[in-house]
Amino acid sequence: MMMTKEELKAEALWNIDQRREEVIGLGEQIFSHPELGFKETNTARLVRDTLTGLGLPHREGLALTGVRGDLDGRNPGPRVMVMGELDAVVCPLHPQADPLTGAAHSCGHNAQIASMLGAAMGLTPLAGELDGSVAFVAVPAEEYVELEYRERLREEGKIEFFGGKQEFLRLGLFDDIDMGMMVHSHAGLEDRRFLIGCYSSGFIGKIIRFTGKEAHAGARPFDGINALNAAALSLLAINSQRETFRERDRIRIHPIITKGGDLVNIVPADVRLETYVRGANLEAILDASEKVNRSLKGCAYAIGAEVNIRELPGYLPLEQNPALSELFAQNGETLLGPGSNIYGEELIGATDAGDVSTVMPFIHLSGGGFRGGAHSREFMICDPEMAYILPAKAMAMTVIDLLWDHAEAARRIRADFKPKFTSASYTEFWRGFCAK
Repeated sequence: MMMTKEELKAEALWNIDQRREEVIGLGEQIFSHPELGFKETNTARLVRDTLTGLGLPHREGLALTGVRGDLDGRNPGPRVMVMGELDAVVCPLHPQADPLTGAAHSCGHNAQIASMLGAAMGLTPLAGELDGSVAFVAVPAEEYVELEYRERLREEGKIEFFGGKQEFLRLGLFDDIDMGMMVHSHAGLEDRRFLIGCYSSGFIGKIIRFTGKEAHAGARPFDGINALNAAALSLLAINSQRETFRERDRIRIHPIITKGGDLVNIVPADVRLETYVRGANLEAILDASEKVNRSLKGCAYAIGAEVNIRELPGYLPLEQNPALSELFAQNGETLLGPGSNIYGEELIGATDAGDVSTVMPFIHLSGGGFRGGAHSREFMICDPEMAYILPAKAMAMTVIDLLWDHAEAARRIRADFKPKFTSASYTEFWRGFCAK
């Protein structure tokens, strides 16, 4: 006799509870062995071995280190993705930092992977009750770091984009997935709460090189072209654009000088900057980016220097799917009690989950159980139940909502979704942007 939806959810919760210590152990093991993006070989192996133990067919080496396991239900239908991120950040002073690389899980990605695998443990025994499929996906390189290393990977033809989900999109690895979800840590939130419908900015990156003409800075500066002056003027010009940015677009531009010259007694002829252009929506980001480029070019012209601007594909703003959010919110309150959800907060920073949200219905939830600031030495898990177990349960329950009763909920959400991109048009958008 077929179970009811609530009976199925109760069974999933029981399955997760039976393996509670295993889920927490996986999270703690990853926490103790952090790896940086596109280098997460040991973490990927742990995911692979866990999926193998569950009897799930899997693929590995996706976008270098990604792993995907698939659970097929009793009938063909929509495919729902449960996602986690493999990589760590650089935080050498964190007590669990890798002594050689400085990598540390001071952003909670270890909890994501553990809760994703916990959801797999809850749902795998129930495949015969689901009308559709579930993909359990571990993606590399969410943190936009080690740009020189990633540039080398790009030059070697191993990657094109610097974010793991960007690479999954480029490679078509999401093309058979209809919708997805993940739960991120919310730094400094120790309480048992889920954050629903939060938004984050997108960004693009720029690597800028001003080229002038060297000369003796004391004897004959008039024979040179001072690239540092061009760069300094450009910072003032960018700052002068700030009144043109609308508050609701949340534009943030934060350039740094990475090289200011070679020697103090030589007119600077090689000066380099990096900057991000952040914003709440793609249109505003592109508009601000063009204003930055005009500032750079105009100031180079004023001094007589040359400027080269290399555009880096960043991440797109996150668009939370309302229907998926509501399903998860209901399950969150079932687990944590009425009024436990927090709605509509801004997530500082950006994530390539935003890029995924432009091609499919997607939610990037956040949850409590964490102490200390993100990417800091103080970041710790203070409530393992909230960090590891409750997100696994809420995601498993939401998958059941989606794939119950001929997957009507999933089919409706997918039909109502209007994508901004396909994987192919997304890839072409960034290629066109960088070719300008």
